[in-house]
Amino acid sequence: MKAYLVTRGLTALIAGVIAVGSAAVRADDDGGGKVGISTTLAPAAIGPYSQAIRVGRTVYVSGEVGIDPMTGQFAGVTIGPQTDQVLKNVAAILAAAGLTLDNVVATTVYLLNVNDFTGMNAAYGTHFTNPPPARATIQVAALPKPGALVEISAIAVDDR
Repeated sequence: MKAYLVTRGLTALIAGVIAVGSAAVRADDDGGGKVGISTTLAPAAIGPYSQAIRVGRTVYVSGEVGIDPMTGQFAGVTIGPQTDQVLKNVAAILAAAGLTLDNVVATTVYLLNVNDFTGMNAAYGTHFTNPPPARATIQVAALPKPGALVEISAIAVDDR
């Protein structure tokens, strides 16, 4: 009898997890799976990754650096102009997905030097309306593109 109850309870628990899990997937998946997003208005990926991926209503933007896609050069040698260009690049990728920076819910900022935080923060703040997205900012030992002072990745949600 005890084995029957344990088995029955375990079966109910597994069924509940499957039901909740599939509801969570349905909340963000339109059935189309993942879709690559790309634009020539942002620097091309420098490796085997996408500029962004859409899954349902969520768009995941890969880390962008401050390269002007028209010139192929960094927008400047200081943190302010590079941060501005990074967020222009993120905005261009989001536009290719039909979204704007207002749809961003979270970012991760990678700084080559944490002493650049104030300058990055000043430039960053000009690109987002209230409430700004959640954010994590960390200092890294290096960034993949020599000359980059900042890299930012973003997650956006289509609220239409």
